[in-house]
Amino acid sequence: MAPRPRIQISQTLRLELNTSLQVSIGLLRTDAAGLSRYLEEQAATNPHLRLTPPAPAPGDWLPRWSGVFASAGGGADTEFLPSAGPSLAAHVVAAIEAMRLPPRARRVAEALADALEPSGWLGRPLTVMADEAAVTLAEVEAVLKQLQQIEPRGLFARDLAECLALQAQEMDALDGAMQVVLANLPLLASGQTARLARLAGCDEAGVLARFRLIRGMNPKPGASFAGPGAAAPPPREPDLLARARPEGGWEISLNRSALPTLEVRRAEAGDAAQLAAARALQQAVKARNATLLRVGREIAARQEAALNDGAAALEPMTMADLAEALGLHKSTISRVVAGTCLDTPRGAWWLRRMFSSARQGSGGATSAAALRHRLLGLVAGEDPQRPLSDAALARALLADTGVDLPRRTAAQYRADAGIPPAHRRRRR
Repeated sequence: MAPRPRIQISQTLRLELNTSLQVSIGLLRTDAAGLSRYLEEQAATNPHLRLTPPAPAPGDWLPRWSGVFASAGGGADTEFLPSAGPSLAAHVVAAIEAMRLPPRARRVAEALADALEPSGWLGRPLTVMADEAAVTLAEVEAVLKQLQQIEPRGLFARDLAECLALQAQEMDALDGAMQVVLANLPLLASGQTARLARLAGCDEAGVLARFRLIRGMNPKPGASFAGPGAAAPPPREPDLLARARPEGGWEISLNRSALPTLEVRRAEAGDAAQLAAARALQQAVKARNATLLRVGREIAARQEAALNDGAAALEPMTMADLAEALGLHKSTISRVVAGTCLDTPRGAWWLRRMFSSARQGSGGATSAAALRHRLLGLVAGEDPQRPLSDAALARALLADTGVDLPRRTAAQYRADAGIPPAHRRRRR
C-alpha cells in the first residue's frame, strides 16, 4: 500500500532566548574591565547611551593597599589562595643565573634572594646581610640595584615607596612630584590631595593624575607567583571590595571606581529601536551588578572566618548550596563568579577559588581549599635538607586537621600548587 501525505496539527513548547536575555546572561560572565569595554563599544554605536568615566577617590584603592600601609616589613602576613605556576624563588634564581655575576657578587645576590618575602620585598636590612656575607654595604647596594631590574618591577624593594618608585621609573613617570607623592603615601591614602599638591609644587589635578598611575601599580609584585602564600595575579581592577566593619563582619560593595556611569538620554540622531536597546542595556547592567553584589555578600557571610584569619580557614561551600540559599540557578552562580575578584585587606581573592568540597575528619568537615593551603604552609616550613615526602605531608595534615588524606591526594594537592616532589626540593 503506497503511503499518502497527511496534514497533522501538533503543539510544542520551546524556550527561546531573546536578545535582551542573551545580553543579560553575557554580562553575568563579564568582569569589570570587560564590562567597561563592552559599554564603550555600545555607546560608540548608540547615541542614546552616555558614559561618564569613573572618578577615582583615594579610598578606592583600599583595602587593597591597607595591608602594605599597616606593615613596615615585607607583608608576610598577607595570605592568598594557591595557584599553579613558577615560584618566586625559581623566577629570581633563573634571573640571577642569566646575569652571569662574578662569584663575589653572585654570593651577595643569593643572600638577597634568600631574604625575599612572599610579597617580593626584602625582609632583612642590608647592613645585616653585608656583615653575614663579609662584604661592604656599598657592594650589597650595587648588587641590589642590579636585582631591582628583574621583572616584574618592584621586586627587591625595601618598602612600599621604593616598590612603587621602581615601577614608576619603568613607566618613565618618576619625576619630582611623583617622588614627593610616594614619600607621603599616607597623605594620599587619607585623601589629603591639597596638602600633597603644596608639597609637590603642583596642582591637585597633577596629584590625582599621579594617583591614577599608582592605582595601576602592584604593591606586592611577588604575589603574582605560585608557591606558599601566593596567588594567581588578580585583575587590575577588582569587581568587589571587602571592608571589615567595626562591629564585626564584612561590608561588601561594588568597586565603582572600575565601572563608568551609564546614562540613557534621548538623542535626535537615534531612533526608537536604539532607545529601547539602550534602556534594556541599562537594566541588564543594573541586574548584573545587583546579582554580583548578592552573591558576593553571601560568600563573605559564609567565609567570614577566611576573611578574618586567611585561606586556611576556608569553609566547605558549593555553588549548589549558594544557589539554593539565594534562589538562583547553579549556572547563574557559575557565571557570576567566573573571573570575578574580591579585594580584601589580605589580598585579591578569586570568588571561584572560595568554593571547595568538604573532607570529613575526626574534627568535622574541612574544605579541600583549606587543606591545600595548609599543605603549602607545611612545605614552606620544612627543613630544606630533609623535605617532606607526600606520605609525610599526609600524616602532618592528619595531625593538624584530623583529615586522613590518601598519599595520592596529598601528591595531587602538591602538584596542583606547582610544588615539585621532595627529591627535587632538597637543598644542601
